[in-house]
Amino acid sequence: MAGAGRQRPPASQPQQQFWGWHRLHPDRATELVRSARIRPGQLVVDLGAGEGVITEALASAGARVLAVELHPHRVDQLRRRFAGVDAVCVLELDLRRFRLPRRPFRVVANPPWSLAKPIIRMLTAPGSRLVLADLVLQRRLVSDVAARGTPGSGKHRFTCTSVGAVPRTAFHPAPPHPAAVLRITPSRSSRIARH
Repeated sequence: MAGAGRQRPPASQPQQQFWGWHRLHPDRATELVRSARIRPGQLVVDLGAGEGVITEALASAGARVLAVELHPHRVDQLRRRFAGVDAVCVLELDLRRFRLPRRPFRVVANPPWSLAKPIIRMLTAPGSRLVLADLVLQRRLVSDVAARGTPGSGKHRFTCTSVGAVPRTAFHPAPPHPAAVLRITPSRSSRIARH
């Protein structure tokens, strides 16, 4: 049956709650990008770009941005918003089907919280060229992942740390749970192996 694997939110349940997507205020997006120390020309992925507040902050910092978004209405908004901005490429794609860049890249994103674990696994998989990821996620998950230590294996190991709380007031609508930023970086041995 077509579409049987993809659930839809009940009519009474807002999409934000079903998918775990909460709009980040532009000021907070700018702060997030500043904290990630993005430099001009760096390739940065915005996973779950939504309405583009992080994408805009990344482009303003001079990054080359891959803005990945599934929902057609938001994809249309993104394409209109960034029409003529050569540094931004909007991809209409399910995050679980996104293929990581083959060259070093960064991630700064406020992805759907319901996809947090698959995203973390994808970013830390063998062969990943991830340099740094700052993900806005549910605080409890960030604490759990940071406490578990280093994901990955062999030469492809990563360090996960919590780098700050994000108050509920930083979102619209406010999420039911507090948020934090999970930073993922390659471990020292992994960085040496990449060069």
